[in-house]
Amino acid sequence: MKALNSILQDIDPSWRSILQDALNALDKEYLNFLLEDKTFFPDIYTFLNPFKTLPLQKVKYILFGQDPYPRKESAIGYAFIDARVKEIFSKKGLSKEVNRATSLRNFIKMLLLCEGLLDSDISQGAIAKLDTKDLCNSIMDIKDNFEKNGVLLLNMALIFTKKKESRYHLKVWRAFVQSLLCSIGELDIKLILFGSVAKDIDKLECSKMFDKFFFVHPYNVSFIRDKEVHRLFKSMNLIKK
Repeated sequence: MKALNSILQDIDPSWRSILQDALNALDKEYLNFLLEDKTFFPDIYTFLNPFKTLPLQKVKYILFGQDPYPRKESAIGYAFIDARVKEIFSKKGLSKEVNRATSLRNFIKMLLLCEGLLDSDISQGAIAKLDTKDLCNSIMDIKDNFEKNGVLLLNMALIFTKKKESRYHLKVWRAFVQSLLCSIGELDIKLILFGSVAKDIDKLECSKMFDKFFFVHPYNVSFIRDKEVHRLFKSMNLIKK
């Protein structure tokens, strides 16, 4: 399909045939919707962004979140990377944009704990006292750090329309996820699954080929102090410049 090829032309060559198969695994009516509709976000040229910036041969993990941020200015294709966030820190602690994105806020606090920069006190006041000169203050720097560690940031559903339609999109995109995993099942890639929606991957036949990390979704405050989460992310130094 010519229209599909135009979408894939900016994808890293290592992913193109895999993604072509994965997109063709979608319901045909839904695929036509993706090719023709202009209202969903991230848009058709953005929702595959993770496959543009991290070649397959460098992938060590695929991190699965749920679905895109329900804000057009925030959703750019990468799970947990909120494009509305201009700065991570402020003089009062975390920036207003980070504090409004609950999952991201909890994820940043978890990273600060991993680095030993916070302990029992994870309040705004405690964060405001930190020396942040050696820490990332750009959300895209954190995205880059994920990729340096071989982490592909993906959601279980790659687009958002309306909150009431989220379950439908998650259901349809399972075929894409299944095809993707089947295509790379022989590779040494581990899956990081955030929340109950991502945990459903365990029900897919091809998922048996992967080692998996099951965590609560970062939306939950318990994520911040989860020792298993710390054990995985501590060595990645995601918050360091």
